[in-house]
Amino acid sequence: MKEKIQSLIKKYGNDRGRLIDILLDIQEMYRHIPGEAVTIIADQLELSKVDVEQTITFYHFFSLEPVGIYAIYLNDSPVAWTHGRAEVARAFEKELGILFNNVTEDGLIGLWDTADIGMNDQEPAAIINGIVFTELDPSKAKKIIQGIKEGKGIKELAEEIGAELNGPDLLRTMVKNNIRKKGAVIFADYEIGKALKQTVTQTPEQIVDEVKKSNLRGRGGAGFPTGLKWDFCRQAGGDEVYLICNADEGEPGTFKERVILTELPKLLFEGMAIAGYALDAKQGIIYLRYEYRYLKAYLENVLQEMRDQNLLGKSIAGKEGFDFDVRIQLGAGAYVCGEESGLIESMEGKRGEPRNRPPFPVQKGYLDKPTVVNNVETLCKVVPIMLKGADWFKALGTKESAGTKLLSISGDCKNPGVYEVQWGMTIDEMLEMVGASAVQAVQVGGPSGTCIDPSQFNRSIAFEDLATGGSMIVIGKDRDLLKDYVLNFMSFFIEETCGSCVPCRSLPVILRNKLLKIMDGNGTKNDIDELYTWSQFGKSANRCGLGQTAANPIISTIDNFRGLYEDLVKTDEEYLSTFNMEQAVAASCEVVGRVPNIKSH
Repeated sequence: MKEKIQSLIKKYGNDRGRLIDILLDIQEMYRHIPGEAVTIIADQLELSKVDVEQTITFYHFFSLEPVGIYAIYLNDSPVAWTHGRAEVARAFEKELGILFNNVTEDGLIGLWDTADIGMNDQEPAAIINGIVFTELDPSKAKKIIQGIKEGKGIKELAEEIGAELNGPDLLRTMVKNNIRKKGAVIFADYEIGKALKQTVTQTPEQIVDEVKKSNLRGRGGAGFPTGLKWDFCRQAGGDEVYLICNADEGEPGTFKERVILTELPKLLFEGMAIAGYALDAKQGIIYLRYEYRYLKAYLENVLQEMRDQNLLGKSIAGKEGFDFDVRIQLGAGAYVCGEESGLIESMEGKRGEPRNRPPFPVQKGYLDKPTVVNNVETLCKVVPIMLKGADWFKALGTKESAGTKLLSISGDCKNPGVYEVQWGMTIDEMLEMVGASAVQAVQVGGPSGTCIDPSQFNRSIAFEDLATGGSMIVIGKDRDLLKDYVLNFMSFFIEETCGSCVPCRSLPVILRNKLLKIMDGNGTKNDIDELYTWSQFGKSANRCGLGQTAANPIISTIDNFRGLYEDLVKTDEEYLSTFNMEQAVAASCEVVGRVPNIKSH
């Protein structure tokens, strides 16, 4: 083992900043990170074992214990549950004789719950040894297990291959792209390299000015002006500048960037090259979420094609001195790494804990150098802006929200998938477009966004009204909003907190427990008020967006669906205790091996 791991570390230049890559390779090789490997890594990279172990335990797809030669990770997002996840899970458990989050006695197969994997338009879905299986049902689950036991390869079991770019010659994946509406910006026809060749005839300052003039705002959800971010980075100075593409779309319900990466990777990489030119950056890095690992070899091939076309590499597009290239950095499963400073920490081989700010990444980011972090959709939009001009882009959308927006629409609708629409579309128009009827609610912007009721379906999708990073989940009238969605979202935030801030670590647990009390019929009206009041604390007490928005599922549903909570209240009492002394004592006695002697009164 020692020689193998030493060789692996050498492959990454003995760079402790590439710890995530090293661990990913070891995890794949041994199906876990052995204790001996931890010791070797620590010794070779001059780290403490604690440093290595804390990184391992932070990420969902690393494990210190074997996860199974075949590790089945089944998505447990709300849309997966409402589309039959429970039946699929039972089928897996029945075939294997184990419950989820366990491994068979022979170590062959492990069953694991996992958070959203970017497949909300084709649920239930699972990742098995890096291969994505979509639209599962009990019979498919049974067939997969039988195939594994017969010794078939995972790729052989992925039979229903998607059409076009997802076909066997390129990706051989079951994933469908489901592009339902093509707009005037992202999905418009364009000539690869034309914008880049036009860019190098201008100065970097002119490129920044054009992007600023276009009013392009970040498409990750926060909506910060892109050109202004680039300008701040240029003003920071420094001998090196980095551009990072955030492809970690972990917001439950979002999958638009998975589609871009599949359909339009050259558009993205050209946008990165233009941004690199504007920033005087030499290195671009795309942080690709682990769940999209199946795309990595395909994307590496595209990058090489662009180098061969002189659209990446040295003296790009014939411009002497314009040297810029892109490498792919895989994540390892952590929602919080969607936050730009947490992402940077992860890229440096550490836990993805968000940094205190200031300094901001544009001042002191990756490797303490000025760094711009833009998401996939944002960088793609730079290309048509360079080709057609800022005024053309500003003419689309609304005054505050220029251009178009890619929406990932899923849930209870006839046509889930990706839609490119102009900012300003109303929710009513969106629902008609996707074939949704009998709608109870729409979750705008994922769990960190807001849940609106039908009285608000005339509102506009725009930064000035309903801002969204792209996730739009349609919730039908026959769904239990609190059980199917709010409870699931709160459990998601509990699982995904980095644990650094006490309010973020503790408050979601307290809120979930209070929510369960109400849902179990033991709540009072006072409990609803307390639930709402306590939910507000996280907005000011936490340092990153996860903690600040973790209570949004409760806040927005009490605001817009308070009647659902009140219907669960069975008493007029101001306080109702649910504490059970016998149960509490029994639990403590079990830990210490004693027999409870408390008698009921």
